[in-house]
Amino acid sequence: MFKPWQWLTQLGQSIRSPWQYLGIVASGLALGLFVAIAILLPQIEHLDTQILLAIHHLHTPTLDRWMVLVTYLGEPLILFPFTLGIGGLLLWQKRRQEALAFVITIGGALGLNIWLKELFARHRPALWDQILQVPFYSFPSGHAMVSLVFYAVLVYGLIRQLRSFQPLMLTLGTGLIAAIGFSRLYIGVHWPTDIVAGYAAGLVWLALCFIGQSLLLAWRRQAVTD
Repeated sequence: MFKPWQWLTQLGQSIRSPWQYLGIVASGLALGLFVAIAILLPQIEHLDTQILLAIHHLHTPTLDRWMVLVTYLGEPLILFPFTLGIGGLLLWQKRRQEALAFVITIGGALGLNIWLKELFARHRPALWDQILQVPFYSFPSGHAMVSLVFYAVLVYGLIRQLRSFQPLMLTLGTGLIAAIGFSRLYIGVHWPTDIVAGYAAGLVWLALCFIGQSLLLAWRRQAVTD
């Protein structure tokens, strides 16, 4: 029988780690941050411009090449085929539920980002001749949003298998996600608030996926006991 209050009770019971509580609080703050940025977009554009112009002073030919390489590590249209490949590997290992969750989480982040870009229709900055030409709208950054979701889930899965490497993988994952966001600013194809909003939206989406998976597990346990 459908008993949503029991699902919520079981969801609360499944949250035991301080890191899980911290993640839920952080996602709530991220949602508030995203809404605040979306409301204040016209007022913040001057600050966005000043930050981008300051970053532009860092340009060198060598750094240009490195930033292009880093930015491709967060390209959503590159990450999604890798997502399908990892999903296929998990299926081959008979980990069907994990494969489905992984593909839905990353694919959902990509789809949600496209919808948000269409919704806000913010044009990209054009403050200098860019080393990469990027079409479509800019808010929120797809590189920031999708790379956060992809690498966070990937690192989480690796940590479960290799617990002794947890600090190293957390450091590398966080550093890579931050570097991808910075590369978009360096290249000049995003406003700083696009990047912050992308990270915020990715964090909220991760929390929703976690809650959805927990509720599904609670429903399955309830179905078995009924």
